Amino acid sequence: MVRLYVDQPLVPEQPVSLTRDQAHYLFGVMRLKAGDALALFNGRDGEFAATVARAGKKDGELAVGARTKPLQMPPDLWLLFAPIKKARTDFIVEKAAELGAARILPVQTDFTNSERIRRDRLQAHAVEAAEQCGGTYVPEVAELEKLGTVLDDWPADRRLIFCDEAQVGAADPLQGPRGKAAILIGPEGGFSEAERARLAALPFVRTISLGPRILRADTAAVAALTLWQAALGDW
Repeated sequence: MVRLYVDQPLVPEQPVSLTRDQAHYLFGVMRLKAGDALALFNGRDGEFAATVARAGKKDGELAVGARTKPLQMPPDLWLLFAPIKKARTDFIVEKAAELGAARILPVQTDFTNSERIRRDRLQAHAVEAAEQCGGTYVPEVAELEKLGTVLDDWPADRRLIFCDEAQVGAADPLQGPRGKAAILIGPEGGFSEAERARLAALPFVRTISLGPRILRADTAAVAALTLWQAALGDW
């Protein structure tokens, strides 16, 4: 079953008009034609059955049917990560969406390799991940901000789990109360001593190790999200 994200309200028996890119995907790539079935979601109203009412080369229209799945919200978990090489950054965003991050925040650290991101492109990767994994919620990908700026405005009621490669091998299992949380993953060059000192002094931060080996940044993001979900999330 083809699943498509649309940024429109979804109401049974109401039509949905397609953009040129959506029409190309459905009719050019997936080869759907008039009368074929698919599923729609918008990140707000759940998943709905739909059929192709009109298939054109540059546009089209879908007929919305009954709701087939309610909106399934992920745990209130954020992922903060320092952008790395393009393909690996894409991987982090995709896997964060699949693993149930509610919000994805790229941060500029002292040793971050990339100083710019294409937020719209990363958001599109989050949408594609939700389409493919059966999710009904799409996490927001925020604009790139300096880590210090993010910490200055940090909400006091949200725990920040700092995954520090300097703690490799430390016996510090991921535990704690359920609730608002965030995970911080550093760049390939790690965190600076100044960043470590500031994080250690913040009352909402908990520093943990991800095991006996230093992990690549993209691997660390997946490992940390998986550990959190298994211990405190909706695994």
